[in-house]
Amino acid sequence: MFTVLFMFISIIYIGLGLPDSLFGSAWPAIYPEMNLPVSSANFVTSLISLGTVIASFFSAKLINRFGTQYVTAVSTAVSTLSLLGFSLSGSIWWFVLFSLPLGMGAGAIDAALNNFVAVRYSSMHMSFLHCFYGIGVALSPFIMSFALAQNNDWRLGYRLVFYVMVFISLVATFSLPLWKKAQKKDIVSEFTPKTLSLFQMAKMPAVRSAWVVFFFTVALEFTCGIWGCTYLVSSEGLSESTASLVLTFYYVGMTAGRFVSGLISKKIYAEKIIYMGYTLVGIAVITIALPIPVIIKAVALFAIGFGNGPTFPNLTYITPINFGKEQSQSIIGSQMGMCNLGILLAPPVFGFLAQSIGTSIFPYYVIVLYLIMLISTIVYSRLTKRLREQRNAQ
Repeated sequence: MFTVLFMFISIIYIGLGLPDSLFGSAWPAIYPEMNLPVSSANFVTSLISLGTVIASFFSAKLINRFGTQYVTAVSTAVSTLSLLGFSLSGSIWWFVLFSLPLGMGAGAIDAALNNFVAVRYSSMHMSFLHCFYGIGVALSPFIMSFALAQNNDWRLGYRLVFYVMVFISLVATFSLPLWKKAQKKDIVSEFTPKTLSLFQMAKMPAVRSAWVVFFFTVALEFTCGIWGCTYLVSSEGLSESTASLVLTFYYVGMTAGRFVSGLISKKIYAEKIIYMGYTLVGIAVITIALPIPVIIKAVALFAIGFGNGPTFPNLTYITPINFGKEQSQSIIGSQMGMCNLGILLAPPVFGFLAQSIGTSIFPYYVIVLYLIMLISTIVYSRLTKRLREQRNAQ
């Protein structure tokens, strides 16, 4: 029963990934058409991220009251309708109108499904779940690349993704009876979830360090996803459709990294997988900063996706191990909130820098994000090691 349910959850998770890469691949075609400065993307990405932050921080209360399945189904429907609104956009204000609900839908889905899988499945399942997210974020630029090749019609790209999301929304709705059957056999549900306030979590050093790690991990991921395409067009001279295709391979790298992580997770502990990925990311971010052919930079972008891809699922999976299952829903919800703060702040900061300095600053900005991510992860590992030792000693 849980195996079948995981298949449905995985399909729903594709829908979580679809909108995340769509705007970044469409923006190089949108802002010239609407006579907007390149930094106007910040309005949209910031509102989407604000919506995810709000939903993530309140997710524990909603999920504990209504159940993971209902929060997931409703949130998927909200995201679907928001994409329809994007496809009808005639000005930036349409994007602004539908950005907040799109973000709120994604934030609720993310917090709900991540904790459900982290508590009830293995690290292999967690990595494979995020592979399906990777399928979603890789599929969107590919669809948008096809649409842009058709007279630069980015609205067509949004409409096509909307159709896919309608199917996924129906899957989420029709899976509701399956959740009920699975919950009757749910041995894990014997524990009582504990809802922690933001203030309570902020007093825990290990939680604070986790927030920093999640912030910069996703800041790196989304800065590359949102601005990588614009960088390749503005600074490296690629066409919009070619750059969207390169961005597709960035997300393919992310998906491949998570798939490999799932394969080796039974033999290699999650933290070691994270540091192995960091090594590859470090080499790749330095490579992008070098004066080399654009094809090599495209490969380096793929490597960033491949190396950083396993970080998020593995960090999420060890959260119940580090903090206990009772507290994990609240803590994972807060971690998703910090992820979305990273999305809210880091890409817009780059947007302002690109407006004043130029998109050529992209490689150096990514290097800074990487270094902070690496240092904060080392601190987090040491704090959680002490936390586990204290709990085992009791």
